[in-house]
Amino acid sequence: MSYFLNMWKEALGLWLEMSPFLLLGMLMGGVLHVFLREEFIFRHFGSPSFSSVLKATLLGIPLPLCSCGVIPVATSLRREGASRGSTLAFLLSTPTTGVDSILATFSLLGPLFAVFRPIASFFAGLTVGGLSQWMLGKEVRSTISHPFHPRAGGGSLVKEVFSYGFLDLGREIGKWLLLGVVVGGAISAFLPKGTLSALSAHPRWEFISVLAVSVPLYVCATGSIPIASALVAKGLSPGAALIFLVAGPATNTVTLSFVYSKVGKRAFLLYLGAILVISLLLGWAFNLLWQALGRPLHLITPQGKWLPLWVKAISASGLFLLLVYLLISRKVELPIEGMRYWIHVPDLQCEGCKVRVEDGIKRLEGVEAVVVDLRRKLVGVEGEVSDEEVQEAIREAGYTPQPMRRGREG
Repeated sequence: MSYFLNMWKEALGLWLEMSPFLLLGMLMGGVLHVFLREEFIFRHFGSPSFSSVLKATLLGIPLPLCSCGVIPVATSLRREGASRGSTLAFLLSTPTTGVDSILATFSLLGPLFAVFRPIASFFAGLTVGGLSQWMLGKEVRSTISHPFHPRAGGGSLVKEVFSYGFLDLGREIGKWLLLGVVVGGAISAFLPKGTLSALSAHPRWEFISVLAVSVPLYVCATGSIPIASALVAKGLSPGAALIFLVAGPATNTVTLSFVYSKVGKRAFLLYLGAILVISLLLGWAFNLLWQALGRPLHLITPQGKWLPLWVKAISASGLFLLLVYLLISRKVELPIEGMRYWIHVPDLQCEGCKVRVEDGIKRLEGVEAVVVDLRRKLVGVEGEVSDEEVQEAIREAGYTPQPMRRGREG
């Protein structure tokens, strides 16, 4: 029993340290969402040149999109003419870091990780994208097939910042963040201190072991932080923890399936192979840097201790209540089958997918209501709108609609 009590105590400590920085990061994520419009992103990724890869990497680093949420954006980029290199660079640099996760990294893993992690993401994205442009050959650039639509809904920019930053992002990362904190607490409670020190004495096997766990694992950039923090506290080397932070969000099975199906087999092999090699090199370089600095513990340990306890307590309580509300709240909607149209969309994965599809369909004239059922991967539409328009809106959002079915007679 004492172990379980200690687990929740450790998890609470992680939550207190992360929450103020995470809330600030979510706010900044909302600001980026409002001012860094998709139209701007799409226009800069099309040319099969190194500059497009550089732009894709740089723009991907601060965007607060998770491993799943980045896929529809990358799908749309690819369809609208983005080169293979810029698509892969964006797909790698975006989920491995973000403005929210950079601040959360600082809170639990210290300034060295917070600075080196986005640099690692930049290097990895630029390398994979550049290798793709060089090794996979040139492409014929496609043209824009449809005009951009204005962002759905009205209201002030401030309202949109808070809605996206705290509601949409909260739904997208909440489950994985809570899970990551609990797993981090369990590692802290059940593994004796120094357990992983023996493994760190053999860097080659330590790195390979971490990489073997990271590749198939679905973990978002923010949710991976408390796990990495707990592992470092138990003796894992900083370089091995960095491998987990880079490879985990970038190589889950969903992302790899996307690369294989949308970009091609050769791109898939290059993407996976390059990430494996780059992750190992980055882990090795990070350990060398830390050792060259004299192994200072204050550079890789939590940095939120200077904040007053009342600030941490209010932030932690507010964030927890927000995430619980978002996870358990359900809108009272018509059942899918009771709506005018309903359609199967097999590649719906997370709350980010849901928001993107809803926004795309709501832009159509005549739409009265949209319901997205993630569990069954169904989308229901109510209103006077054609089948073709709904399916095209789903495709523009980056997803694959199956044949439309008609519900109740309208």
